[in-house]
Amino acid sequence: MMLEVKDLKTYFRVVNGQVAQAVDGISFGLERGKTLALVGESGCGKSQTAFSIMRLIAENGFHPSGKVYLDRRDLTRLDEETMRTIRGNDIGMIFQEPMTSLNPLYKISNQLEEALRIHREMQSGDARLRSIELLEQVGIPDPEKRIDDYPHQLSGGMKQRVMIAMALACEPKLLIADEPTTALDVTIQAQVLKLMADLQKKMGMAILLITHDMGIVNQMADDICIMYAGRIVEHGTREQVFSNMSHPYTRRLFDSIPKAGDQPYLLNTIPGMVPPATEYGEGCLFADRCSFVMDVCHRMDSPIYTLERGHTVRCHLFETKTGATVEEDKARISAPPKPIAPETLVSIKALKTWFPVRKGVFRTVSAHVKAVDHVDLDIQRGSTVALVGESGCGKTTLGESILRLNREVRGTVRFRGQDLMDLSNADMKKMRKSLQVIFQDPFGSLSPRMRIEDIVGEGLEVHFPQLTEQERKDRIAKALKEVGLGASAMERYPHEFSGGQRQRISIARSLILEPEFLVLDEPTSALDVSVQAQVLNLLRELQAAHKLTYLFITHNLSVVQYMADVVAIMYLGRIVEYAPAKHLFDKPLHPYTQTLLKAVPTLGERKPFEAVVGDVPSPLNPPKGCHFHPRCPIFRSEPEGSSLRKKCLEQYPEQKFKGNTCVACHAVG
Repeated sequence: MMLEVKDLKTYFRVVNGQVAQAVDGISFGLERGKTLALVGESGCGKSQTAFSIMRLIAENGFHPSGKVYLDRRDLTRLDEETMRTIRGNDIGMIFQEPMTSLNPLYKISNQLEEALRIHREMQSGDARLRSIELLEQVGIPDPEKRIDDYPHQLSGGMKQRVMIAMALACEPKLLIADEPTTALDVTIQAQVLKLMADLQKKMGMAILLITHDMGIVNQMADDICIMYAGRIVEHGTREQVFSNMSHPYTRRLFDSIPKAGDQPYLLNTIPGMVPPATEYGEGCLFADRCSFVMDVCHRMDSPIYTLERGHTVRCHLFETKTGATVEEDKARISAPPKPIAPETLVSIKALKTWFPVRKGVFRTVSAHVKAVDHVDLDIQRGSTVALVGESGCGKTTLGESILRLNREVRGTVRFRGQDLMDLSNADMKKMRKSLQVIFQDPFGSLSPRMRIEDIVGEGLEVHFPQLTEQERKDRIAKALKEVGLGASAMERYPHEFSGGQRQRISIARSLILEPEFLVLDEPTSALDVSVQAQVLNLLRELQAAHKLTYLFITHNLSVVQYMADVVAIMYLGRIVEYAPAKHLFDKPLHPYTQTLLKAVPTLGERKPFEAVVGDVPSPLNPPKGCHFHPRCPIFRSEPEGSSLRKKCLEQYPEQKFKGNTCVACHAVG
């Protein structure tokens, strides 16, 4: 074994003399050239396991027991100076949150070259060339220019790719990847996973992969550890776990994932939450959330049972050694019917959002970033339109432009027949209670200095100033109750809530104004699968109850398949395909859509990663003709001089209808 973890415990001293048992006696091994996936909800101890291996736990942390061996070398006995030579060299780590992992005061070049100069003793020139090569490998366009950017100049996806490049810079023996693709769209995710897999084959690198994406686990992992409340509850090879999910928690995690055929039903969710690490009691810690709970589960924790060689489970159901099933025979709950009406609520025509690029002393406009470029879109009342595309294609800008949150918007946006572009600022302010937005990062969009009562009720002060104090409190309590939070939440602050609860607070803040149209900007991307299922069910129920219309911006295609009635595929500021969801998933017409669907890691049979060729071009200088042609498999297979190839090079394709699908592609039809 390259990596061996034996009886590892990581505890933290917190206030009032309490101890948080973040990691509570886990053991596993990882062979050279293999991938072990560590899977579980937020708060289960996955990241603290990684930090413990790297010896990077916080100052109030300690290890009551445990050994960590890397190539039979006990890392727990090494001094800090020796560990510094191992981190970044023998062990690389991709952290989950790139915003807090990159120093905002230093250019990307400084941060990438540091490890190469320290561990590889490279000169500045060679280190810079290697850094540019690494940025190119992880799919960052124009790496020669981007290397001199500061972190704030990069998108979230680009910052994550820089983190991956830093971790791989010295070609480590062990790569710890903590949610490495959470902020990435499916095409870049496929590029990154393929890069990790190729490096693994080339170097024999071992990968400890921390994730909640079961599709990635299925495509990448050789072995799987399911972790719950600081303990490993199931451990086996990928084939063993996926073919025979034995712990009830494993099964419920899998059932939380939206899959084809789930659309008519609410998703199966796991009730309750992971208990806080300071409140671990006696018995099985999953007992309060388990459908198969028995009396013994509350009295004592289960020993570990071996089901077959290499496959173990920690559950009292297997005490008889005759086996048990965790398949639940219960009827699915039907999702409430969608309130789709035969009328257009939002109609967008020739919408453009071009951001000026200014240069020189007089700040003259030298060019434009065409973030949204001539978009037409109709959204039916009560429907959900999913807006899908890679990072940088203009999805969020389009959502902001519809709500008139950008000054540079041009075109027509009709809401209930009224053009929002013609409204004065005062009239637009009144209209905003009907047009709301839920942002991607629930923590960043909630003020840490305000109580939940003030956050949720802030809009009431603007749009309903006539309410008395008691009426205001009643409305806030009602909104919180509707999203699954009690009135007791009103006196607390955002940091006291989990990610899923913070997203519910964001939804309550929007719903309290009784809107008709909601822009949902990646509302579940920061959530693990069990919490994501709860939020998606909530959005479905609220849509039916309040006759809401959604523009759902996301790169998660399984969520799109579950939530959307219509899907709009966006590429470099334009809609390239627009179709009913079922039709688009069954028969995509645009080569870009086909490529996106092929890049999604699936839960079925393992398949090789099919990454999109090349990178997303800069919206500052899009390719002439069809913007997708440099990456298009059809264009690249055409012989030189063909009429189709000439069209793709010279003119942007007009939108045409083929059945229910509107598509912009010269090759279609």
